[in-house]
Amino acid sequence: MTSTSAPLQDRFGRSVDYLRLSVTDRCDFRCVYCMAEDMTFLPRKQILSLEQLYDIASNFVQLGVKKIRLTGGEPLVRNNVMALVERLGKLEQLEQLHLTTNGAQLDKYAAPLKAAGLTGMNISIDSLQPDRFKALTRFGELSKVLAGIDAAVTVGFQRIKLNAVILKGRNDDEILDLVDFARHKNIDISFIEEMPLGQISEHDRAKSFISSEQIRDIIHARYPLTTSTETTGGPSRYHRMADSQSRIGFISPHSHNFCHLCNRVRLTVEGRLLLCLGNEHSLNLKEIIEAHPGDDGILQAALIKAMDLKPERHHFDLDGEPQIVRFMNTTGG
Repeated sequence: MTSTSAPLQDRFGRSVDYLRLSVTDRCDFRCVYCMAEDMTFLPRKQILSLEQLYDIASNFVQLGVKKIRLTGGEPLVRNNVMALVERLGKLEQLEQLHLTTNGAQLDKYAAPLKAAGLTGMNISIDSLQPDRFKALTRFGELSKVLAGIDAAVTVGFQRIKLNAVILKGRNDDEILDLVDFARHKNIDISFIEEMPLGQISEHDRAKSFISSEQIRDIIHARYPLTTSTETTGGPSRYHRMADSQSRIGFISPHSHNFCHLCNRVRLTVEGRLLLCLGNEHSLNLKEIIEAHPGDDGILQAALIKAMDLKPERHHFDLDGEPQIVRFMNTTGG
C-alpha cells in the first residue's frame, strides 16, 4: 500500500485522528430522537461493501487515524460485520477500535468482538423502566439490553460507556437512576443533548431540550462532581465523583460547543465522507474508489484534500426547521 506520514489537518489547524465508520443505516430500534417510526432504508446496491469499508478505513489509518468507531444504525445488524471487525482489529497502527451499539445483541456478540480486537464500546440506554424504554425506542426490550451490558462487563473491555439522551418530561426523572446504574456496574456514562438532525413529529425538540448544565446540577446535588481533564478522543467532557471509578460525561452540542477541539470525521455507509456532524460538507468516496479501484494513492490524496472542506463549527438551532434533514442513523452516530 501507498504510505504517507502526513497528518490529516484542516484549514483551522485541527488534526483528524478519529474516524466514525458507519457500517449500516439499518437498526432494530426506532428511537424517537433518531428516526421516524416508518423509515425507508438505503437499497443494498447503494451501500459500501465490507471490503470497501475496510479499504477506506485502512487508508485513514495509514494517514494517521488512531481511533475508529463502528456506528450505524445498529452495527451488529449488518450481515457478516464480524469479518470487518476482525480485519480492522489487525491494523497495527490503530490504537482504539470501538463500537456504538444499542446493546440488544451484545449477549451473543460481546465475547467474539473482544476476541476480534474491539477495545471499547458505547451502549445507548435512555431508561431503566421497561415500558418507558419501549416507548422511547419503539421496538426495544430493556431486558435484552441489560443482558448485553452484563455480557460486555463480564468480557472485560478496556472501556465501556453508557450513552443517555435526556428529554424533558420523558426521562429526566431517571438521571440519578442511570448514574446509580453506571456506578453499580463500575462503568462510565455520558449524557447527550438531543441533536436536531432529521424531521421528527413525535415530539417538539425545543420543548424537550434539557441542557448539560441542568443535568450536571441534578447529579452534583447527590454526588459532588469535579471537572476532569481526561479525554477519550471524543466530545465528552468528563467529571469525577470522589467515591466511584465511574466517570460522568456530558456531550453538549448546543450549550457547550466543542467544535474547536474536533478531531473526527464520519463516513456514511453509502460512502459520503462527512466533515462535520452539523453541516453537509462532504466528499463522495464511493465514486472515487469505484472509479479507481485499488489505487490507494488517489484515495489518500482525496482524503487529504477533503480536510479543506471541514468547516470551523456547526450551528445547531432548536427553533424552526432542522438545518440537517438526514437522520442520525444515516449520519453514523
